[in-house]
Amino acid sequence: SAIYELSCEAYKHLGKTSNYYWIDPDGSGALGPLRVYCNMTEDKVWTTVYHDLPMQTSVGGNSPEKLSVLQLNYSATMDQISAITSSAEYCEQFISYSCKMSRLLNTPEGNPYTWWVGKANEKHYYWGGSGPGIQKCACGIERNCTDPKYYCNCDADYKQWRKDTGMLSYKEHLPVSQVVVGDLDRPGSEAKVSVGPVRCQGDRNYWNAASFVTSSSYLHFSTFQGETSADISFYFKTSASDGVFLENLGNTDFIKLELKSATEVSFSFDVGNGPVEIVVRSPNPLNDDQWHRVNAERNVKQASLQVDQLPLEVRKAPTEGHTRLELYSQLYVGAAGGQRGFLGCIRSLRMNGVTLDLEERAKVTPGVKPGCSGHCTSYGMYCANGGKCVEKYNGYSCDCSKTAYDGPFCIKDVGAYFEEGIWLRYNFHSPGTSVKDLVSRTLLSSADPEITAPDLSLNKEELSFSFSTTKSPCVLLYVSSYTPDFMAVLVKPNGNLQIRYNLGGTKEPYNIDIDHRNMANGQPHTVNVTRNGRDIVLQLDHYPPTSYSLPATSDIQFNSPKALFLGKVIEIGKIDQDIYKYSTPGFTGCLSRVQFNQIAPLKAALRPTNVSSHVHIQGELVESNCGASPLTIPPMSAATDPWHLDSASAGFPYNGQAIGDGVNRNSAIIGGVIAVVIFTILCTLVFLIRYMFRHKGTYHTNEAKGAESAESADAAIMNNDPNFTETIDESKKEWLI
Repeated sequence: SAIYELSCEAYKHLGKTSNYYWIDPDGSGALGPLRVYCNMTEDKVWTTVYHDLPMQTSVGGNSPEKLSVLQLNYSATMDQISAITSSAEYCEQFISYSCKMSRLLNTPEGNPYTWWVGKANEKHYYWGGSGPGIQKCACGIERNCTDPKYYCNCDADYKQWRKDTGMLSYKEHLPVSQVVVGDLDRPGSEAKVSVGPVRCQGDRNYWNAASFVTSSSYLHFSTFQGETSADISFYFKTSASDGVFLENLGNTDFIKLELKSATEVSFSFDVGNGPVEIVVRSPNPLNDDQWHRVNAERNVKQASLQVDQLPLEVRKAPTEGHTRLELYSQLYVGAAGGQRGFLGCIRSLRMNGVTLDLEERAKVTPGVKPGCSGHCTSYGMYCANGGKCVEKYNGYSCDCSKTAYDGPFCIKDVGAYFEEGIWLRYNFHSPGTSVKDLVSRTLLSSADPEITAPDLSLNKEELSFSFSTTKSPCVLLYVSSYTPDFMAVLVKPNGNLQIRYNLGGTKEPYNIDIDHRNMANGQPHTVNVTRNGRDIVLQLDHYPPTSYSLPATSDIQFNSPKALFLGKVIEIGKIDQDIYKYSTPGFTGCLSRVQFNQIAPLKAALRPTNVSSHVHIQGELVESNCGASPLTIPPMSAATDPWHLDSASAGFPYNGQAIGDGVNRNSAIIGGVIAVVIFTILCTLVFLIRYMFRHKGTYHTNEAKGAESAESADAAIMNNDPNFTETIDESKKEWLI
């Protein structure tokens, strides 16, 4: 059977992005796995479970029956949802009642007409935005109801539509399983009910950890009740080569898990037929101060042990003999009965589906500390693009401040759309400070500290960004200086890219031209330029890097850099003629994740940081990821997820992910038909054109060079054949005659 993670939090720490996942909140317990949506875009993960009640479900309209009961069926059982809510830090569920002459809670004094049923079939008489025991709606708490005599907008009993909405966030009462609507028996009474999905945030179990400081330290818990089945799982992290993880004794029966050596984990027990031991041997040491996961199970048929992704070791139980594990002592986690205890960290210890609160117990136990440090050794690699891993008491986070990226793992491009005439200047020295401004010096120099020369000239630069545009010529990026030195990335009138360096010592600036590739084709392109002294390496999109060298006479110092421009070059003093020409009227298109050494000018403009004072923007800069390189496009959104069409209800506006509904099937079918028709027409056209080309003798059959690395055959021809566009134009002329 597939092993699913216990929660969305666990998937996040495998470096996964937002999507649907199967989770199994109680391991191999009775609950079984369920499918949830995990939203990883914030520091804490959101877990969402959907139901089938459509938004704005109408009730009433002169219905004879006194009560209308709306039933919500979830894509999970109530017990499964309880497992999620109980381990979460916070949960919420949106609820809304739109009314026309239909009272809701009958405030201020009466018995409520409408209520909802939550966990364990309990009735609740409070509404969204309010709390348990308070018979009020959100407007009653905020004192802004349409009629101040009532505590709900609907209780005023108006003939016009009104509504009461809000979040239910007392997680012990969630999820909503029924809404019972009462005030519908008068002529003209109508109501509409909406209930959002259950959303939970944070996972108190996943990071629940304790550090064992001495080999005699232990935590004790009440006797483990695992007579016929035991399921134990936990993570450990250590630099010691052996130690007992946990043990529980009976008269002769026992169960025990230990690290036997740096490469062996052992699971042993005795149910009365003599001791049994299962050992997993790892090819690599397990005392490498990284997190490792242990899963041990025992039932009347067999026992098994798994460590990380290593093969599962299984031992069948004898057909005859005892099957019950009878234990009496307390459960010891760590050193037990004079044995050498485990040194290091244990976290997320679950026994038969219940997480033991190691943290609370550790607070009152000498030799054991609550929580754990050093998560970055295991998870630091998920902080991408130069993001720094930061230790937290319960987990870690990625610090993206020195990168041009954003998001929990620093993989979200920060970019903007530039309209013609909009420009941005990043001053390397903040206003009113000397050239020896320290912040800029450290940021401007590449990672090596020794480059901070007093007058701040650069021997090396690292520049990377992505862009998309359809207008050429233009200046994508320009770095000016207090001297004639400059650096620029341009798109020439024919759409080819040019890198231009002027460091002095040469009559003309040094140009690197990338011919035969039209970069102004509206597609996102990635540019990486690294200069170290005389050597320049350029990488474009997914093509292999190419090396260039500055002329022998050229200076290799970029003297006194002053500012970086995006969109347009507005610099005083003498400026290169081409730059001036190409820079007017300005760049139109998208720029994304611009980074010059350790400076991210676009991000500084769009996200307030300590360097935002260096940025000056002219015009309205609109954040957009239209220039993002295709590699960072997230996986299939929930809207296009085929799984959701059959069981989910309509999209919820506050969920951030629209979920498809059956309603859209007709339009999908119509769309499909149209697509087929268009496809047929296109095929016919292609056939005709090829036929005509064959007769005109202009049908090129020479293979495009470098076709392997192009994304498609068309791209290969366009990228490599400068005559491609002319070919079409020629043939067009011939048809016109």
